[in-house]
Amino acid sequence: MTWPDGHRGVLTWRPGSTLAGLRAGPLAVMEALRQSGYPAPAVELAVELAAAGRDGGAGTATPAGPAVALVWELLPGGPLGRVTPEVLDQAIALSDRHAGALASRPAIPAFRLFLTSDGPGFCQHAPLRGHSDRTRRLERWVTAVGARHPDILDGDDAVHADFQPGNFLAERGRITGVVDWDGAARGDRRLDLVTLRFGLHALEADPRAVQRLDQLLDDFPAGVLAPMWAHMGLRMTDWMIRHYTPAHVEHWLGLAEQRMT
Repeated sequence: MTWPDGHRGVLTWRPGSTLAGLRAGPLAVMEALRQSGYPAPAVELAVELAAAGRDGGAGTATPAGPAVALVWELLPGGPLGRVTPEVLDQAIALSDRHAGALASRPAIPAFRLFLTSDGPGFCQHAPLRGHSDRTRRLERWVTAVGARHPDILDGDDAVHADFQPGNFLAERGRITGVVDWDGAARGDRRLDLVTLRFGLHALEADPRAVQRLDQLLDDFPAGVLAPMWAHMGLRMTDWMIRHYTPAHVEHWLGLAEQRMT
């Protein structure tokens, strides 16, 4: 969108959200990072509105709950493209800046993994239980991991929660911004690197970058990596079952199974 003074912004719409909830969670995470110069966009306008629901008859609409319209600062750069080892190093360096970023903000909610219960519109368990023997096996492993580990991520790190190449902006091989902080929360920043590994599976990444990130994950303690990997395996496989083709399910299931133990 273009403001009256001619400068441009990015308009997004968050149905089912409240402005108070965003300010207490994702926007607070971004604010903490931006104070150190982190390349996350500033919020230029935030307005809570009532989202229109179904037609209630006689041309009226029934309320369907709150929604928030946000206008963001337009950051420089465009789609990232191919992830090379050099780009991966930049992403890892950005993740390092998440460490301890929320230590002074204890009220920001912690990230939930949803290993034993359904998430709000994602991380649904039933689709895996009903799809195939392989997805049922994955779901059993996910819930078993959840029975052994906390469902809430511990820590004072900033967690982006969708830290993957589609949410990076770049210019001439340099990452210039990180966007789409809708799920940002408190926790352990290593979840973002696990999410990034799944993100590399979605596009043509340089095999050297994939190998380097796999080696980094190999060094995570088993008690850290297992619940994070289970979360992403559940999240991506469920989403593919409900929204994409069987071929997409197989693609993501193959990755999720790589670290099942």
